[in-house]
Amino acid sequence: MSNDTDIQTRIAETIQLLRKKLGVRDKTLAASVRRARRRLPRTVYKQALVLARAEAMMDHPRLRLVVDTPALQKASDDVQTHLRSIDLADRRRGWVLSVLGSIALGILVLGGVIIFVLRWRGLI
Repeated sequence: MSNDTDIQTRIAETIQLLRKKLGVRDKTLAASVRRARRRLPRTVYKQALVLARAEAMMDHPRLRLVVDTPALQKASDDVQTHLRSIDLADRRRGWVLSVLGSIALGILVLGGVIIFVLRWRGLI
């Protein structure tokens, strides 16, 4: 029985990490993992799906007995390790730099078009 509560605690911690690190706001792990699919590496996503399937099984008293606890603990460790390694400040910095790069590229293209049109009309 303590393994059951341990797995349920790990699933709850994983949901909290998904909320904190990826901003996914769902009540169940299955829904949270579905929303975070593109932001998770494939191996981590598959491990999270294993946990999500176990979450559904933990609600049923007889299915709870057939849950593979060591595999779930490993899957939980893998997912939580990845989620804890996400640096939110670095993600924000990367997003800001991406936006600034897009703006700079747009300004360069616009400048090039203006110079092309001015040369074509013979003003430069």
